[in-house]
Amino acid sequence: MQALVLAGGEGTRLRPLTYTTPKAVMPLAGRPFLSFMLDWLHSHGVDDVVLSCGFLSGDVRRVLGDIYQGMRLRYVVEDEPLGTAGPVRLALDEGILAERLVITNGDVLTDLDLSAEVAWHEERGAGATLGLVEVDDTTSYGVVPTNADGLVERFIEKTSGPVPTNRINAGVYVVEREVIEGIPSGRAVSFEREVFPVLAGDSLYGYHAESPYWLDIGTPERYLEGTWDLLAGRVDSTLPARDETGSLVFEGAVVAGAHVGPQTVLGRSCWVGTDARVERSVLHDRVVVGADATVTESVLGERVRVGEGARIGPGAMIGAGATIGEGAKVAEGARVDPDEVVAGTAAAG
Repeated sequence: MQALVLAGGEGTRLRPLTYTTPKAVMPLAGRPFLSFMLDWLHSHGVDDVVLSCGFLSGDVRRVLGDIYQGMRLRYVVEDEPLGTAGPVRLALDEGILAERLVITNGDVLTDLDLSAEVAWHEERGAGATLGLVEVDDTTSYGVVPTNADGLVERFIEKTSGPVPTNRINAGVYVVEREVIEGIPSGRAVSFEREVFPVLAGDSLYGYHAESPYWLDIGTPERYLEGTWDLLAGRVDSTLPARDETGSLVFEGAVVAGAHVGPQTVLGRSCWVGTDARVERSVLHDRVVVGADATVTESVLGERVRVGEGARIGPGAMIGAGATIGEGAKVAEGARVDPDEVVAGTAAAG
């Protein structure tokens, strides 16, 4: 079975981390994010994956390569943004698509039963089937009402008004080649606004997944939420064992005399000084935190340097290579750009 992963976005909501690392391979619990999606696809029989990339596409290929766990990886590169459906048409035009395709958004962490969705699709002879999940707040997602047999009645893209259901588009599709052939070529096209509304009431079905884990990790808050859920085992993974605080400390990290945890990730070759405290935070590789510093519910990109006695967070995002001076305070929700220097005793907000 073949899948195409839409991984071309710039990840603007996760800046400054994504200024230097594409969202698709940004570390999540110490692993490239897409590795979790590839494991999930592989567990449902996918053996051929097309990665649709744009921003920093060369870095995605450098990290993931051409073979992953026995799956073939191929790459389609957008020279300019093509929306959600345009990249699929581009892959068709390049002659690499099969007769049926699983399409997934590249920023979803899930254990949805993809095999059951494919079976549902086949039973109904659908042109396309959408994976649907229930959420409490629908305003950020496309809402998808269906009839009793799963036929999609309407596709209602993001709205703040009243909606007929709390079942939303989970960004996991099974699509027949004939539908893809109908996508216009050579321009940006949206599945949500141009393709699915036309198919609604005819050959578009929804598969209601029963209580899966599902999370769009595209914001800093949800990136941290996904990390904590992985550490707590709320979603299946092959992560190494966590310590007694539920934290994950990778090889080469030095933490003697520091207070690490709960639910923290320390990347490879990190160093945390005496009496420093790192709680519910993510440190990418080679981060240094000075003595008596505090990092709370924040994300620090690779090679960040934190001076002694500095205070960071909660909710701060520090770009790769930035320096936080001794005694500096990085305020709640602050963003510090890559290689930026926050002087000691200064406040960043």
